[in-house]
Amino acid sequence: MSNDKSRDALSEAPIPQRNNPVEVVHSGSPIDIVLWVIALILLIGAAMAGQYLPAYWAPANNIGVLVGVILACVVVALGLLYATHQGKAFVRLLKDARVELRRVTWPTKQETVTTSWHVLAVVVIASIVLWCFDYILGWLMKFIIG
Repeated sequence: MSNDKSRDALSEAPIPQRNNPVEVVHSGSPIDIVLWVIALILLIGAAMAGQYLPAYWAPANNIGVLVGVILACVVVALGLLYATHQGKAFVRLLKDARVELRRVTWPTKQETVTTSWHVLAVVVIASIVLWCFDYILGWLMKFIIG
């Protein structure tokens, strides 16, 4: 029997494994830097659009136009961020997190209620103990000081 853990113990057939699913982004390309700068400019512009845009562009006085401009800036900025290596790695991370959330064994309602009551009881007991300790220390201080 081999010590190779990548083989099934009964059939000696190799177990299919994904190669390292974590993609580490070591360095970005110069295009990524340009995309990040443009995206940040668009996000800053979206944040400042409500204050400054109506003074320079008359249609921006309409709230619908202003909201549309802000949403367009945010959507374009997010699209540019997605186009970077880091953006694609972040989306992959979100997808992997979603898969892991499906594997979680969530507690039942009864377990949640029981645990919540236990926590509440411990908090009440701890607060009573601390109050008693504070009361005794206060009494001692009055006794010592006078």
